[in-house]
Amino acid sequence: MSTVQVIIMILALAAGVMVTRFVPFVLFPENRQVPKTVEYLGSVLPPAVIALLVVYCLRNVDFLHGSFGLPEILSILAICGLHTWKRNSLLSIAGGTILYMILLHFIG
Repeated sequence: MSTVQVIIMILALAAGVMVTRFVPFVLFPENRQVPKTVEYLGSVLPPAVIALLVVYCLRNVDFLHGSFGLPEILSILAICGLHTWKRNSLLSIAGGTILYMILLHFIG
């Protein structure tokens, strides 16, 4: 890419980020009530996205051969346990990922 193309790309990305950051404040100012539809989506979408990610991550796991999905199952249980215990998403994700990598190395 030429220097001009790189500059145009950086400016386009910056404009895109600014628009996505500022539009919610323009559409929903502090003195205005948030629509019920937006509140509903805000309460329903996060668990739905997490469920979709779990299904996506487990789509290629073969529970009938090899390690029988043991690293995946143990890691999911560890994530659930850590999150129930500490209520810290970063700790849960990091702990589950580290455990999964260790289990893949020794079991998988």
